[in-house]
Amino acid sequence: MDTLKKFFPYSFGAKDVAGLIIKIIVLLVVGFIAGWIISLLSSIPVVGVIFSLICGLVDLYVLVSIVLAILDYLKVLK
Repeated sequence: MDTLKKFFPYSFGAKDVAGLIIKIIVLLVVGFIAGWIISLLSSIPVVGVIFSLICGLVDLYVLVSIVLAILDYLKVLK
């Protein structure tokens, strides 16, 4: 559990539904902005594949963060 808190620090600590929704919105906005910037950079032919992989990792991080935030709010994680 401590390892999860080190890698996903923003996902934990929502006290109420409003806090959970704010965390989810912030994560979605950060994921959208990062994906948009990386997609602009991925149009460069030589490094496009690398930026595409980075974009996929950012999207995976955002998805796991949202799932952990919901599970933490529902007290599934101890």
